[in-house]
Amino acid sequence: MTDGQITLTGIRAHAHHGVLASERELGQPFSVDVTLDVDMDTDSDDLTKAVNYATVAQQVLNVLTGEPVNLIETLAGRIADTVLAISQRIRHVHVTVHKPHAPVGIALDDVAVTCRKDAE
Repeated sequence: MTDGQITLTGIRAHAHHGVLASERELGQPFSVDVTLDVDMDTDSDDLTKAVNYATVAQQVLNVLTGEPVNLIETLAGRIADTVLAISQRIRHVHVTVHKPHAPVGIALDDVAVTCRKDAE
């Protein structure tokens, strides 16, 4: 096995996370970046021995568009837990949730939260 990384950048969806009632009702755009540290089989060319990044992307999207939470920290943690459950080949996951329209009272480009979780 080889130490490897898989990165998915910019998984986007309109979702309803946030503390404010308007965020829950109207929703807003979110995006997620995920980096997986994996045990990578670079010799066999066998899909069954790889982490299927299409599955990872779909599971991230499912959490992102699923049950609303107040905090993007909670959202990042839920995404990380979901991704880690996909394959035993995933050793660590880094999840960044971007909330570019966060209601912080000033003009800014983005608010992002990143978490890292390890497989058990």
